[in-house]
Amino acid sequence: MKRLLFAGQLFLLLLFLAQASFAQGVLVHIVPDDPVPLPRPIVIWPPYPHPRPHPLPRPAQEPERTYKIKAIEVNAKLTDQVANVQVSQSFVNTGSRQMEVSFVFPLPYEGAIDQLTLLVDGKEYPAKLLDAKAARAKYEAIVRSNKDPALLEWMGTGMFQTSVFPVPPGAERKVTLRYTQLCRKLDGLTDFLFPLSTAKYTSHPVEEIKFQINIDSKSKIKNVYSPSNAVEIKRPDNKTAIVSYKAKDTIPTGDFRLLYDVGEGKVNTSVIAYRPNKDEDGYMLLLASPEIKADDADRPKKTLIFVVDKSGSMSGKKIEQAKNATKFVLNNLREGDTFNIIAYDDKVESWKPELQTYNEETRKSALGFVEGIYAGGSTNINGALSAALAQLQDNSRPNFVVFLTDGIPTAGETNEQKIVVNAKDNNKVKARIFAFGVGYDLNSRLLDKLVRENYGLSEYVRPNEDIETSVSALYKRIGAPVMSDVAIKFDLDEHKTEHGPVVNRQYPKDVSDLFAGEQLVIVGRYKKSGAAKVTVTGKVGKKEVSLDFPANLVEKSADDSSGFVEKLWAMRRIGEIMDQLDLKGKNEELVKELVSLSTKHGILTPYTSFLADENTNLRDVTHNWQEADRRLSSFAQTDGAAGVQQRMLKNAFAEQAQAPASADAAYEFKGGAAKSIAPGAIASSPAPQGTPAVAGSGFGNGGRGVAGGMGNNLRSITRDETAGKAEQSAIAQSVRNVGQKTFYKRNNQWVDSTASEKQEKEPQKVARFSSEYFDLVDKNGRDVAKYLAMDEPVLVVIDGKSYLVQ
Repeated sequence: MKRLLFAGQLFLLLLFLAQASFAQGVLVHIVPDDPVPLPRPIVIWPPYPHPRPHPLPRPAQEPERTYKIKAIEVNAKLTDQVANVQVSQSFVNTGSRQMEVSFVFPLPYEGAIDQLTLLVDGKEYPAKLLDAKAARAKYEAIVRSNKDPALLEWMGTGMFQTSVFPVPPGAERKVTLRYTQLCRKLDGLTDFLFPLSTAKYTSHPVEEIKFQINIDSKSKIKNVYSPSNAVEIKRPDNKTAIVSYKAKDTIPTGDFRLLYDVGEGKVNTSVIAYRPNKDEDGYMLLLASPEIKADDADRPKKTLIFVVDKSGSMSGKKIEQAKNATKFVLNNLREGDTFNIIAYDDKVESWKPELQTYNEETRKSALGFVEGIYAGGSTNINGALSAALAQLQDNSRPNFVVFLTDGIPTAGETNEQKIVVNAKDNNKVKARIFAFGVGYDLNSRLLDKLVRENYGLSEYVRPNEDIETSVSALYKRIGAPVMSDVAIKFDLDEHKTEHGPVVNRQYPKDVSDLFAGEQLVIVGRYKKSGAAKVTVTGKVGKKEVSLDFPANLVEKSADDSSGFVEKLWAMRRIGEIMDQLDLKGKNEELVKELVSLSTKHGILTPYTSFLADENTNLRDVTHNWQEADRRLSSFAQTDGAAGVQQRMLKNAFAEQAQAPASADAAYEFKGGAAKSIAPGAIASSPAPQGTPAVAGSGFGNGGRGVAGGMGNNLRSITRDETAGKAEQSAIAQSVRNVGQKTFYKRNNQWVDSTASEKQEKEPQKVARFSSEYFDLVDKNGRDVAKYLAMDEPVLVVIDGKSYLVQ
C-alpha cells in the first residue's frame, strides 16, 4: 500500500529557541515511482484594472491526494526550564483516495525530550526516534522523491516517526502529541519555539490556531515577550503568567516563539544582542518589566487631568462615550491621587479651580460634574490645554493629561505651530499628554506634534469605534506607575565618552515612566561589543532608585536565533523616519534611508510599495527615492480619513513590538480595514496571502515601545482603489520575507535583496535536488536551508557568494 509521510506538526512545541521544535503537519508521498508533491496554498491571482488580451493561467485542478489542517491547538505548562506540552492537530483528507500516512515530527536540535506519547483519534501509536544521520537520509529521500523541498530545512536534525495508519477520503483524524522537554536559554531568557511555518504546505488555510501557555515559576516572573506573535498575557500574580494566542483561517509562515525570564526587584531588564556582520553595527533589544503587583504604599501617587471636548460636533453618541470614559477613570483613581476635569468648547470650564485629592467625596462630586457636560460651541484647544497645564506644579509625582478632541481648533489660538509651542512652554513638570483624536474631522498632525513635544502618545478613534474602550485601555496601563523619571544607560568596559553613547539610534528615544504589568521593548544599535552594564534609574515614590543589570553585546552572532531583533529595529526606524518627515518636513537623506530599509527588509510602507513592481530596478537609488518623495507629499493632508490613517500607520510602525511577518497579513487598524478614500489617499483591500506585514496601533495594544497585540496592516497610496488593490496584489506576488532575508521577484526568479549587480549576474548555479544542492544545505545548516527550500528559482547570497538554485 502506498505510504505517505505526514511531516507532523513539528510538535516539539517547546523548543524555546531558534531551532527548537517540531514541524507543522504535512503529507509527504514517499513512493519513488509515484511522487506526489506536497499540497500548496491556494494561489491568489492579482486583479487587473483592465482586461488582458489573453486569459490568466489558473491553478491546476486539485490533485487526488490533498489534505487540509483543520485545527492546531497547543497547550503547554512551563515550570522553570521544563515544559510539559500537548499538541493536537486535526486534519482532513480532502482528496478522493485513501491515504496511508505516517506522522513524522522532526527535531530542530537533539533536545532533551522524554515521556513522549502520540495518539491518533485516542489510540496510542509507538514512535521511533531517528538520529540526525538516519533522519537526514529520510529527509533527503522525501525531498528527492517528491521533487519538493518543504522538509529541506529540517535536514541535519533528528525525527520521530509513527507507524502507518489510514485516512479515508473525507475523513478527519486528530493527532495528539504529549511530551516533556528541557528548554534552552537565550541571553538569560527561557526560549520557547513552536514552528508553525510548515503549515503553509496545507492546501487550505488552517481554520483555527490556538495557543495557551502557562508559565509557573518558583521565582518572580519578569519579562514575558513574544517576538513573533501579538499574544495576550495575563499575570494573576508575580510567579504566574498565562500566554494565549488565537488565529482563524490563516496560513502561518512564521514560527511561534515566546521568551521569559525571572528575577527579583522592582524592575528586571534583559538584553538580546544580534550582530550578523562584525564590520557593521549590531542590534540590541532591551526588555524591562516592573514588578507586577506592589503595595499601594510603594506606588507613587499620580496627578491626572481629564480634558474633554464638548464642542457641537461631539453631540450625540460621542459625548456620551466621552462622559463614560471620564467616569471610568474617576472610578479607578486611587486614594491620594490628585485630579481635575476640564470641559471645553469655545469656552473652558474646570470642575474645580485647582487640583483635588481623590477620595469618596471628591469622586462623587466629579461624577456629578461629568453628568452636566453637554455638547455645543466651537473648539478652543489652546485654551483647554493651557488651563490644564497651568494646574500642574508638582514634579515629584507622575503627571498625566488625557486630552480628547474631535475637531480642528476654531476658537482662541488656531495656529497649529503656536498651539504646540504654547503647550510645551506651559508644561513645567514634564507631564505626559495622551491625545485621543475622535473621528476624521480633526488635525491629526497637530495631535502628533503635541504628544511628541510632551512625552506622550496619540490614539485615533475612528467613526463607529468606542471612545470609552480606548480611554479605559490607556488608563489600565497608566493607572499603576511603579517608577517615574526613568533613564536607561549602557556602560561598556574601556568605552570612552568621546566615542559617543554605547547604544545609538534607540527607539523609543525617551522613556518617562514604567507601569505595573507593562512590558517595555526598546531597540537600538551598538558599535562596540563586550560585557556591558545596563543601569535603570528613576523615582519610586519620592525615593531615587538605581538598578543595574549585566548584558553581553556580541561581536558576531553564531546563528540567526536572535535575527528578529534586526527586523524589529528596522520597523521602528522606519516609523521614526516617517514621523520626522511628517512633523518636520521632507529631508532627502531620510527619504533615501526609508527606501533603503524598505528594500533590504521587505517592510513596505505606502510610500515604498512601488518596490514590489517587477519593473522597478531596486538599485536605481535616485529614481526610487524620488518616487517615495513624491508619495510622501500625501502627509500634507492633516484631516479626513487619509490624514488620520497615515498618522495611525506611522505610529503603528513606531510602536510595533513584534518583528514583521512575511505572509498572512490581516490588513486592519484595530479591527477593520480602512475604506477607500479620495484620490491621493490610502486605499485598502483585504490582504492577499503572502504579503509582508506591518503593525497595527493603539494604547490598548500597549503603546509606543510596549509589547502587546497589534494587527498587521499595509496601505497603498494610489490614485484610485482599483490601482491600490492591484499594487497590494503585486506585493503578494513579488515580495517574500524568508527568515532574515527579503527576496524580490525579478525575471522569473527570486533575488536576494542584498545581492549586488555583479552577484546577480555571476552566481554559482546549483541544480535543485542535486548532490551539490544537498551538500550546500549540509554545509550551512538550517539558517540557509530555508532559503533553498523556496520552490521556484532563487538567487541567494551566502557568506558573500551568490548561488542560483533552479
